[in-house]
This record gives sequence, C-alpha cells and structure tokens, in this order.
Amino acid sequence: MTTWGFIGSGNIGSTVARLAIAAGHDVVLSNSRGPETLADLVGELGPHARAATAQEAAAAGDIVVVTIPLKAYRDVPADALAGKVVIDTMNYYPQRDGQIEALDDGSTTSSELLQAHLPQSHVVKGFNNIFFQHLRDLARPADPAGSDERSALAIAGDDAAAKDTVRRALDALGYDTLDLGPLAEGWRTQPGQPAYGMQYAADESDWAAGARRAGSDEVAGLAVRAVREV
Repeated sequence: MTTWGFIGSGNIGSTVARLAIAAGHDVVLSNSRGPETLADLVGELGPHARAATAQEAAAAGDIVVVTIPLKAYRDVPADALAGKVVIDTMNYYPQRDGQIEALDDGSTTSSELLQAHLPQSHVVKGFNNIFFQHLRDLARPADPAGSDERSALAIAGDDAAAKDTVRRALDALGYDTLDLGPLAEGWRTQPGQPAYGMQYAADESDWAAGARRAGSDEVAGLAVRAVREV
C-alpha cells in the first residue's frame, strides 16, 4: 500500500486523494490553515485519510503531491522531502503569484524552481493541465484487453526512476502516462499552451459541462504545438 502525502488540499489535491483512496491507498492531507480545517474533507474521505501539518504530510508520504499557489513554493518543507518523489501540480499565474522574472524571461520553469528548492527530492510535473472535475470523471481501470477508453496525463522530470514511480501511480489511479521528457519540457502543458486542459473538456467554452477522453497521441500532438514566448 502506498501513502500519498498532500501539501495543499484544494480541488486538485482532494481529487487526487479520492482517486488514491479508491485505488486502495492511504492519504495524509495538509493545508496552510492547519489540520483542524480539514476535518470535513477527512470525514468525507473516510478511514484511509487523515489530516496533518505540511511537515507531517511530507514525512508520511511515499509520494508527495505539492498543490499550492506557486508563490508559496518556498514554504514546501525541503528536509522532510529529501529522497522522495514529489509531484508538482503548480502553474504560474502572474496575476495571483506576482511576476517571477526567471519565468517571465524563459530562463527556467516553475517545476525547475521547485526542484531547486528541493535539491534532495525527485520532482515530477503532473496533474497541472487537467480540470479537477475532468480528473475525477475520466479515471478508468487498466484493461488487459487493451481498451482505448483511458485518458493520458503528461509528466516531465529529470529522474527516470521517479517518473516510473509516477507512471505506476497514475496507472493505479486510472490513467495512462505521456512522458514529455525532462523538467525543462514541463512548460508545454502550462497555461496558455494547446495542451492546457481543453482536450479533456466536452465543451471547450464550459469546462464544467463534462469530460471527454484524451489519449496519449492527442495530448502529445498538442504538446508538440506549444510555443514558448520570451
């Protein structure tokens, strides 16, 4: 059994937690307001969930999901995450996060910022380009017969073993994986790019109107069309 730790328990974090529990795993949730504020969510998720501080969630997780506003990435507890696989869901929204020069000039990416903050961890970008309702609704179990009903989620990372761990974790949650390559390629699924979310929407003008399958080939084709403006 895998334990998933969550630094941040908003829409994406709580959705991944639900999928992890459905796959038979335990989850440890945290947020910036304190464990007591997660009582309702933990009660809803059941006995395989508990609330903790960010430090405790980081220490408890075999895999740890960082899903907080990017502007707060320096608050992620580095020591507790040493040696661990960290999934980074964060996106850069200047209107929320403030201007970050190194991202504005294209000299780095948001996931590389987190990796620099966590030098002893293995950061893998994932879950950043899918609406939480689509993430919830598109999960499908693996089909040994080779069903094509599964959607694919893109990942990027510098450590091959960490990416394989995440690939197996996503498989358990109900998704195929598209490997974009190193962390430096993670920008291809970020806001403003063709692979940012719309492929999973039944109605591109209303993401809450339902989900549609998007397989590896479709996501890869959109990622290739990404254009980086600097």
